[in-house]
Amino acid sequence: MKNNKKASPWNSIKVGLLSLLAMVIFAYGFQITKVDLEELRSENRQQSLVRVTRALAQPEIFEYEQVEEIVNYPIYVPCLSDGNQASAPERSASDPYLVITPACANPGEVIQVEGFNFAPLTVGPVRFVPGNDPANVVSLGRENAETDSDGHFIVSMEIPDRVSDDVQFIRATLRRNIGAPHFSKTAYDTWNKIVETVFLALLATVFGTFLAIPLSFIAARNLMKTVKSPLTSISLSVLGWPIGILLGFVAVRGVGNFSAVVGSNVWVNLAGIIVSPVLAWLGLRWALPQEEITRPSQNMRFARLGVILLAVLVSFYGLFQLASLAMSIGQTLEAVLGSFSFLGYFLFQVGDIVAIITPALGGLAAGGTLSSILGRMGQLGSEKLPVSGIKSLNLILTLIAGITIMGLLGQLIEWLYEIGEPMYTLWGPMAVGAIAGLLLAVLTKPKDALPIGMVVYSITRTFLNALRSVEALVMAIVFVIAVGIGPFAGVMALGLHTIVSLAKLYSEQVESILSGPLEAIEATGANRLQTIIYAVIPQIVPPYISYTMYRWDINVRMSTIIGFVGGGGIGFLLQQNINLLNYRAASAQMLAIAVVVASMDYISSVLREKAI
Repeated sequence: MKNNKKASPWNSIKVGLLSLLAMVIFAYGFQITKVDLEELRSENRQQSLVRVTRALAQPEIFEYEQVEEIVNYPIYVPCLSDGNQASAPERSASDPYLVITPACANPGEVIQVEGFNFAPLTVGPVRFVPGNDPANVVSLGRENAETDSDGHFIVSMEIPDRVSDDVQFIRATLRRNIGAPHFSKTAYDTWNKIVETVFLALLATVFGTFLAIPLSFIAARNLMKTVKSPLTSISLSVLGWPIGILLGFVAVRGVGNFSAVVGSNVWVNLAGIIVSPVLAWLGLRWALPQEEITRPSQNMRFARLGVILLAVLVSFYGLFQLASLAMSIGQTLEAVLGSFSFLGYFLFQVGDIVAIITPALGGLAAGGTLSSILGRMGQLGSEKLPVSGIKSLNLILTLIAGITIMGLLGQLIEWLYEIGEPMYTLWGPMAVGAIAGLLLAVLTKPKDALPIGMVVYSITRTFLNALRSVEALVMAIVFVIAVGIGPFAGVMALGLHTIVSLAKLYSEQVESILSGPLEAIEATGANRLQTIIYAVIPQIVPPYISYTMYRWDINVRMSTIIGFVGGGGIGFLLQQNINLLNYRAASAQMLAIAVVVASMDYISSVLREKAI
């Protein structure tokens, strides 16, 4: 059947206009990017490209012991007015020598340098040496000579602009290899740095993974959209976090100070490590009995609460003692283990890390605990109190919560920008928070469940997206300022980038899990933690393993880049050699990077195949 529909002229015009627009866009792109093949065809560019390409094709992995033959020949630049010429140096019949034609020249003129009696098949530079000292280390020019089987060569060179009444020199330095090849210093340096690169990426991946996993659960929409609470519970939870963090941090830091005073030697540390968990266990066992015949009195409940808090502080004391013991043993082992001193260094650093982060962990634990307790109290009060009472309570609690949140944000802004005006960074934000809290209490129904989960989800995703938009290279610059040049700055930069990247990938994987197991576990009355353990984790383990392995592969490649800004790894060495125009050494580093990346890709594929 024939198609009698006529082609529309308007369609042809649209195609023509779109084609013209595309051509204009590409034409403007050529101008912006300065595409110029004429520059590529220039003789100087071609020579430089050939020289660099040949150097890159000869990575400096092996080297020979070398013997040098150095011959200096005097020359006047310019020629003397009386016609005298520099006399040739004395030599024996078998010594290598040079013949220069003409024997003197003006700057810019080209002379011919001919060598005789050199070792056959040797190569080396021929340079102009300014000054009247033939041993001068300063030389000019870039000509290279290569002798034939008879030890003869001819090169032409241009005399540089170095005018002097004194005699100057043409120097030929020809080198030949002797003995068997061996690994070069560049090869050893490359091996050390590529090992550093691999472990830099490994530590960043491990630390980043541990922190990305919990973040991924609160950044998953399907888990957070069902989290709803009444305004009373939300307000009390919000107030619980800063109060708990402050109290917990101060209390645990006080325990740490006490531990530092008491734990003065290894035996005291060891006793603290043994005794503190026993005391904590006994206290918790008394305060949390498995069964009770009668309801405990109010005084007994307070006593049990005090014992629980004391048991927790005793546990933190044991943790500080463990950190102190690890640091003491680490220092001792580092001094006596010799080649294995890195084990002592590791133990010392682990102890130092534990001592530093323990107060922060105590603050977070106290903040989470107090927030949870107050949130449950708010939930219970919202269920049992009358609407009028809840309305009044919400007005007070949201007012205080709004003042607290905005006051803390204002202080953060003051710390960052040093405005120095309390009206803008303290009283103003607190007033805004109070008004916002009151409006929220007035506009919401007292006992309605609000989608607090989606608020937390949105804040978390915004934070992750903002950090992920900052490249690891920029993060490395910041951490180099914080901890100095070296691989530690690279570990911190890659670790932070790993956290935000994996948290996004992990959360998206959580969002794609099957909803059936999730609904079945929730139907049994399981809490949030039980739901994650029994319904979410079994579905996400294989993809989490795959993403983690892939991230290690990415970190190996990224660590070569952050080395350019002092972040450690082989990138730092590669940058140095490129800046020094040592392309053969740079080629060795690029070859090592390619081998490691290819090996990592193969290992990752094998491990993923076995684990998934």
